[in-house]
Amino acid sequence: MPETISETRSAAITDTRSDSIRTMKRIIRYIRPYTAQVILSLLLSLLTVGLTLYIPVLAGQGVDMIAGPGQVDFTGLLAVITGILVSISVTAAAQWIMNHINNQITYRIVRDLRVQAFNHLHCLPLAYVDRHSTGDLLSRIVTDIDQFSDGLLLGFTQLFTGAATILGTILFMLQINPRITLVVVLLSPLSFVIAEFVARKSFLMFQKQSEARGELTGFTNEMLGGLRVVQAFNHQEEAAARFEEINRQLSEYSLKATFFSSTTNPTTRFMYAAIYAGVSIAGGLSAIAGAITVGQLSSFLSYTSQYTRPFNDITGVITEFQNAIASADRVFALLDEPAAPAEPEDAIVLNHPEGRIDLEHADFSYAPDTPLIRDLNLSVRPGQRIAIVGPTGCGKTTLINLLMRFYDVQGGSIKVDGHDIRQITRSSLRSGYGMVLQETWLRTASIRDNIAYGRPGASEEEIVDAAKKARAHSFIMRMPDGYDTIITEGGGLSQGQRQLLCIARIMLCLPSMLILDEATSSIDTMTEIRIQRAFEALMEGRTSFIVAHRLSTIQNADIILVMNQGRIIEQGTHQELLEKKGFYAKLYNSQFAGEDGYAG
Repeated sequence: MPETISETRSAAITDTRSDSIRTMKRIIRYIRPYTAQVILSLLLSLLTVGLTLYIPVLAGQGVDMIAGPGQVDFTGLLAVITGILVSISVTAAAQWIMNHINNQITYRIVRDLRVQAFNHLHCLPLAYVDRHSTGDLLSRIVTDIDQFSDGLLLGFTQLFTGAATILGTILFMLQINPRITLVVVLLSPLSFVIAEFVARKSFLMFQKQSEARGELTGFTNEMLGGLRVVQAFNHQEEAAARFEEINRQLSEYSLKATFFSSTTNPTTRFMYAAIYAGVSIAGGLSAIAGAITVGQLSSFLSYTSQYTRPFNDITGVITEFQNAIASADRVFALLDEPAAPAEPEDAIVLNHPEGRIDLEHADFSYAPDTPLIRDLNLSVRPGQRIAIVGPTGCGKTTLINLLMRFYDVQGGSIKVDGHDIRQITRSSLRSGYGMVLQETWLRTASIRDNIAYGRPGASEEEIVDAAKKARAHSFIMRMPDGYDTIITEGGGLSQGQRQLLCIARIMLCLPSMLILDEATSSIDTMTEIRIQRAFEALMEGRTSFIVAHRLSTIQNADIILVMNQGRIIEQGTHQELLEKKGFYAKLYNSQFAGEDGYAG
């Protein structure tokens, strides 16, 4: 058993290390376009380090020019002081320019990565979005990239300078006294052993910290989105307990990561203090023996201090970089998700479709072991109104997702105007549909912009006319700024008003085909009657799919499809289905006779 545990830990460490190397290689690919700026930053770093290390030489020369009372070389000392002031000024200017360049490189890389992640998110199949919470995706694009940015910036600002300082101080110390320099260099690798040990431990904790942070963001986003429901069901204590549990895990991982990473600096500081003390004693004895001058000893001690300082900075950078790599790894995991299947090069652009839709032996399931839609066949002529009813989970919304190609059928085909929709560009297919869902979506913008979302170039007259047809004009004019009123996700409009704006958006677009998924569910009865009249006019000559729970709203449909367990079990007109006295008749009678049961 001990060997097994040891082997498991060893394998985990190996996997972690290989993951870090792969992530680092990808980070380097993002840095590559900015090679010129990186080289300039390196040159400025070398200049900064060179001048910084040259100052102790001048200071040591200045000390040697003060031999005793009345034995001061003021001319030489003035030249030394001037050289020190010039070196400090040039160093400050070079360091400012270097930091500016490093900031530019870092934030441009972060900008590129964030844009790529956001754009890739739009290319992912809907199945991926369904499997991940909104908060987790938000955390990857915002928080994780910010963490990556912080670590990358530290790497640019301190890693290059620290490495150059270490090499430079070794060269300068070798010129003063090779023997003492050798002692310093031989003791230094111990710090790398400590840093490597800490890096292995902290990376795993930082990885878990990022995952827990994403889970916490997702849960918080979920609770805020449904705060009214949480309070209505008195679920505050349960929500708080769940939040506390996730927060406790995040705190635990954060503390462990911080503990392992924080042990580096004090340990290395202790080692470097011991090295400095040893150099002071050895240098002092050498000065007494006449091997080096007092000024050279002063310079050597200054170099020893400068030599050890970058190790502290680098170990701190390594700690932050572990956090950055763990965060970048989550972002790259998003980028590595396969995009939706690419469209064929000869994909058809569907312009002004007639609206003839055929489903031939269509099969689909969200999970392989749970079949949903099986051998679904349907033929819809242009201009027909197709109502879809059935119990919850029968596949109504799934059918809509397949028609819009949010998901692809796994067997059979769906055709529009005789073309398999997998051979049609997604943009042109979806442009042919107008869709109003039960769940409304409005962006933070003016009412005008929200109505014109599908037709940004629409005129003011067209927008107002669409709002009037949707019976939204009157309440819009009562808003503080009318059509210029800014609406937000949270408040300002009732659910019914928001749905009217979504309907106005469709009224403006006038698509060739319509999908109405409980489009009037949040609207009062009187307004619904008026909206139904507007829909009647809109659906004239357009192929329309209507998902309805209230069966009274679909009595005029050309065909009513009754679905159950992914199959069409009945179809016909309202009157024909009632006469069959089957499943539809039972649903219809349950709504109007007060029996238990409903249409969806």
